[in-house]
Amino acid sequence: MEFRPADLVLLDVMMPKMTGYEVCQALRKKFLATELPIVLLTAKNQVSDLVAGFSAGANDYLTKPVSKNELLARMRIHIQLAKINLAYSRFVPHEFLKFMDRESIVDVQLGDQVQQEMTVLFSDIRSFTTLSESMSPKENFDFLNQYLKRVGPVIRNHRGFIDKYIGDAVMALFPQTADDAIQAAIEMQKQVSLFNIERLAQNYPKIAIGVGLHTGSLMVGTIGEEQRMESTVIADAVNLASRLEGLTKVYGAGILVSEQTLSKLQEPEKYSHRFLGRVTVKGKTVPVAVLEIYEGDDDQLKEFKRRTRKEFERGVELFEQEEFAEAQSVFEELWQQNEQDQPTKLYIERSRQSNIISG
Repeated sequence: MEFRPADLVLLDVMMPKMTGYEVCQALRKKFLATELPIVLLTAKNQVSDLVAGFSAGANDYLTKPVSKNELLARMRIHIQLAKINLAYSRFVPHEFLKFMDRESIVDVQLGDQVQQEMTVLFSDIRSFTTLSESMSPKENFDFLNQYLKRVGPVIRNHRGFIDKYIGDAVMALFPQTADDAIQAAIEMQKQVSLFNIERLAQNYPKIAIGVGLHTGSLMVGTIGEEQRMESTVIADAVNLASRLEGLTKVYGAGILVSEQTLSKLQEPEKYSHRFLGRVTVKGKTVPVAVLEIYEGDDDQLKEFKRRTRKEFERGVELFEQEEFAEAQSVFEELWQQNEQDQPTKLYIERSRQSNIISG
């Protein structure tokens, strides 16, 4: 949760226009009891009144007249519990609890699981190992935290949540739409560009990230044993998203998505993209169609890719038909127009090598 309006809400049951119960119910539509504690105050002291209060979502119920010391003591306890729950949420996302149909981390049981279609996002920083070796441990952590402070909110703002950090890599899930994931990936690239402006001003080298996206059915649940468990995601979709992220290094592309993800978009043509070919990734026997989303590229390169998309895809088709000499000719002509297009450079090399082997 990015924002809470208060540490605690103190409500009188009898109020003009709305009752405390109604206000409580309205607040609970947005905030869980573990996120925002609500304490009801009333002169009503029947059991039915107490039940109505807790049914509306109140954390506590005090009858008037209220002792000042008791009220302050209960408020302190509820505020402290809310802070503890907020701290837990930094390690176990609220979205995970919602998937498990659990209100609190204490309700999670080993083996809890649910299956749902989602879009998986994998990202990492290019050449991070080399960059890391030039920094002290403190500088490494400071750098990573500065970077993650930029990309983390982007993911949440697009209705996704971070499942885990793996060193410099981020794995995030988008349970609503594939569009959310695509928009987040594009915005992440833009945030990195802004981050690089700050880094260059401080004489630090620029960084680049690769993002892979795939949509599929995921199993979300808990694994481990009674004394040590964690949330995890098990699915082929996770592996494929990770493989696509790895391919961004091969193609020199910022964002790669699978054909499944593109097919789930509400308006695919809204996002600048082109077909890069079919790749047999590790663990797969059927080649996977790979597409580049270049919406996050600089304006000049983006316009070039948009203008030459059909010709580029014709070259890819020729290559896949093993017409290597013709494919090489297409890509060399494109390369002469713009030497910043890395996938074009890759296909020139592949066409040349394949032509030699086949010839």
